[in-house]
Amino acid sequence: MRATLTTLRDLADQYDAFLIDQFGVLLDGAGAYENAPRTLSELAKTGKPIVILSNSGKRAAPNEARLTRLGFARGDYQTVLSSGEAAYRLLSEMGDDRRGGATPVWLHARDGDQSAIEGLNLRSVASASEADLLILAGSQGDQRALEWYRAELTPAAQRAVPCYCTNPDLEMLTPQGKAFGAGRIAALYEELGGRVTYIGKPYPQIYQIAGQILGQIAPRGVLCIGDSPAHDVLGGAGAGFSTALVRDTGLHAGADFAHLQEICEGLGARLDHVIPAFDWES
Repeated sequence: MRATLTTLRDLADQYDAFLIDQFGVLLDGAGAYENAPRTLSELAKTGKPIVILSNSGKRAAPNEARLTRLGFARGDYQTVLSSGEAAYRLLSEMGDDRRGGATPVWLHARDGDQSAIEGLNLRSVASASEADLLILAGSQGDQRALEWYRAELTPAAQRAVPCYCTNPDLEMLTPQGKAFGAGRIAALYEELGGRVTYIGKPYPQIYQIAGQILGQIAPRGVLCIGDSPAHDVLGGAGAGFSTALVRDTGLHAGADFAHLQEICEGLGARLDHVIPAFDWES
């Protein structure tokens, strides 16, 4: 089935729940898209469940605080299910089986965020060479070159230190434009011989948790709205959900309908809809 070019307002009547991406849909690299807070409120008036599904390596609370700071009403969505939150669940379960002292972990995040390990039997170290576990919760690709990461991660890869990538995005939006994301750093670690566990879109675990939050809603009645064919569409379709891409914002801003569809077809990902933007009026 070919994707349809439509509007968010029309889709609001067709679906029973919504999984909405943050960056590229609600936010750009500097703040909220102009009409996104009002549009989220309009969608919330339908009374249908809304979950913000994000590849942010930060946990739910920091993401929710950011959305509130940028003008989104907390009552307009159920929760932020971030890859960082999903990873925290996994690390918490691992922590139950740990013995002895806290495991040294190299946590690489943005804004000095330590929420990924707070309350766990893990202690932060300054260098990957000191760590027995790596957590790639974010990228500093707007500040550091990929070669810096190569030098930093090579000793850990040589020791076969396990790595959790809790933000699989290959690219990210910053105030200066696009930069490589934590997913690209994880791929580099694999190139160096390291082993990586990916948590977030398009991988199944985060969608399984989303399904648990939404309850008894049929998968095809859930619409995933995002800007990334490789994450939002591939992951959503793989989980059995319906999918929609925004055309005028995010990673592929300005791409035409046919091009977005071709990208998805090349990935083998089912794209159901393309909308101009997350905007109630367009």
